Amino acid sequence: MELKVINEQGQEASKLQASDTLFGREYNESLVHQVVVAYQANARSGDSKQKGRSEISKSTKKPWNQKGTGRARAGRASSPLWRGGGKVFPNTPDQNYSQKLNRKMYRAGMASILSELARQDRLSVVDSLELDAPKTKLFVQKIKGMGFDSVLVITAELDENTYLASRNLPNVLVLEVNEADPVSLIRFPKVLMTKSAIAKFEEILG
Repeated sequence: MELKVINEQGQEASKLQASDTLFGREYNESLVHQVVVAYQANARSGDSKQKGRSEISKSTKKPWNQKGTGRARAGRASSPLWRGGGKVFPNTPDQNYSQKLNRKMYRAGMASILSELARQDRLSVVDSLELDAPKTKLFVQKIKGMGFDSVLVITAELDENTYLASRNLPNVLVLEVNEADPVSLIRFPKVLMTKSAIAKFEEILG
């Protein structure tokens, strides 16, 4: 699989021969969906708390007589049927939302996403991406010079100047290869990788 290598003006400078296993795989929509859902579920913290019937601070007295009122019988005001009553199956702080995903499935899903990015011409490669100083203005000029407004940048090792210059930009995210996740790869319209990042992806997922 050949990937487009661009220069600082956003023009195609050369081609990079990449692994077909990683960038030439057929798109598997159901697998990608499963990988994305599992990733989001595993990032979810079970910290929500609802009160059950026994935790509601209401009187335990029977609201009215069982018979003779013409109304439905009621036992206590904390009933889940009543407004302000307890929940039938309340959420607890120790609730676990994580989903199991095999390593082989995760790798195949990531490869499927990368392959689709390459097919849709949303993936570009650059020789390197380094800044002389941690200035956001310099980083914006470099990114816009390549023709990007909203982009995910993936490098093999995150340069401190690049990190400091990009962290305040709302439409730009800079990650190392080890931090790349399926949600970010799908969310951004364009993905920019360095050559060393491509090599590291092939080493990890290939």
